[in-house]
Amino acid sequence: MHKNYHHSFKFLVRDYECDYQGVVNNAVYQNYLEHARNELFRSLGINFAKMHAQGKDVVITKVELNYKYPLRSCDEFVVKTRVTQQGKIRFVFEQDIFRLPDEKIILNATVTLVWLQSGRPALPAEFAAAFAKL
Repeated sequence: MHKNYHHSFKFLVRDYECDYQGVVNNAVYQNYLEHARNELFRSLGINFAKMHAQGKDVVITKVELNYKYPLRSCDEFVVKTRVTQQGKIRFVFEQDIFRLPDEKIILNATVTLVWLQSGRPALPAEFAAAFAKL
């Protein structure tokens, strides 16, 4: 699968993330995806704590995960992310996890987020400026 990704972030599976079957627990994948999104935001200069203090937040409204193959303890992998804007406040993050070094596809995800200002739907100028850099 080849997409024009905007960001990638590497990880290593830790033992405690695996279940009794020896594979990464299904819920842990969402942590990987969130951390990769947060690293993308950070690379764009977005500081969530600062923005939240100003009443500016992002909220996940939908998550779709398509598991292809399991990760196991000590596997290295990368989360690649592509972002598209849909409408004024909705952004869709297409995220794919690939095992390294063979780049075997592990998971495809689509995560939809909306932006809020003071609890109301709005795209804060800082977010718009940051995503214009992509």
